[in-house]
Amino acid sequence: MSTLFTPLTLRSLTIPNRVWMAPMCMYSADAQGPDTGTPTDFHLTHLASRAAGGTGLVMTEATAVRPDGRISPWDLGLWNDRQQQAFTRITRAIRDHGSVPAIQLAHAGRKAATDRPWNGGHALPHDQGGWTPVAPSDDPFDGLHHPHELTTDEITQLVTDFATAAERARDAGFQVVEIHGAHGYLINSFLSPVANHRTDHYGGTLENRMRFALEVADAVRAVWPDDLPVFFRTSATDWLTENPDDARTGWTADDTVRLAKELHSAGIDLLDVSTGGMVPDAQIPAGPDYQVPHAARARQESGIATSAVGVIVEPEQAERIVSTGQADATMLGRQLLREPYFAQRARAELDQQPSWPQQYGYAVMR
Repeated sequence: MSTLFTPLTLRSLTIPNRVWMAPMCMYSADAQGPDTGTPTDFHLTHLASRAAGGTGLVMTEATAVRPDGRISPWDLGLWNDRQQQAFTRITRAIRDHGSVPAIQLAHAGRKAATDRPWNGGHALPHDQGGWTPVAPSDDPFDGLHHPHELTTDEITQLVTDFATAAERARDAGFQVVEIHGAHGYLINSFLSPVANHRTDHYGGTLENRMRFALEVADAVRAVWPDDLPVFFRTSATDWLTENPDDARTGWTADDTVRLAKELHSAGIDLLDVSTGGMVPDAQIPAGPDYQVPHAARARQESGIATSAVGVIVEPEQAERIVSTGQADATMLGRQLLREPYFAQRARAELDQQPSWPQQYGYAVMR
């Protein structure tokens, strides 16, 4: 029996398998006008096709909780009724294929207001659709806009914005909500001493730097249904402190274990473990399974369920990660862009019965 294709139950939600789609920005929403941030036919096809491919959980890309939280003007958002209504057909399509619809709620912080990555990802001037980002401190991310340092009242409003977007996600039919606390975006920049130089109760000590993340977690958990899970994506390390040749002090794996314990106590059900993104020049030893040890350690030392992500490309690799207890599930990103039906191949290679849609199965199973 393949562990990868056994169900996972979190609260009352049963996810049919442990092959999940990681959130990946598509930069394909309208950038202006009444449909700004609204999912399109492209998003419907993109997400529903992975559900048809047998992926157990399909997570939408980083979806901004308000306009200035977008990485680019072409990002998805969930701050108005029009966006919420457009998401309902996507959640319905994912569920119709037997998968669980999930959404990642995000604010880009100091990494906001950029061009699409295939155009270079540079800071967009204000007259080309850019804006002034916000951040815990006024230090810019390398080459991007100088951010506005948030006041305490503005931080309080951001907590409310995450909760309001979670309510909209609930009403749009999502069954899982994930808080984006990784990759140098707003929540992650509060956590890391590289980006957070505040001297009030949101900066300085680890406890203070975790405060905003935990306030967002509490606010989202309070409005999300008790019987449905909340995830939190983390960058388990900035890859700075571990490097003896780098004098900068960053967020570390030890910090992540402490955060995981606090999140678990706050009612967060799963830690989605990634790494990096805080600075552009960190030395990251990327390769197959390179982030898995961080998921394994957080799971073992905090008791929270975890998912592993990053260069997971083969069925036997994914099976090993979950069967050995290093993580409870695998998140696949680029591999699902290359191979939308990865889960069907994985089933076959792991001696499991494929789960093709009926419209396909009668033909491909001959």
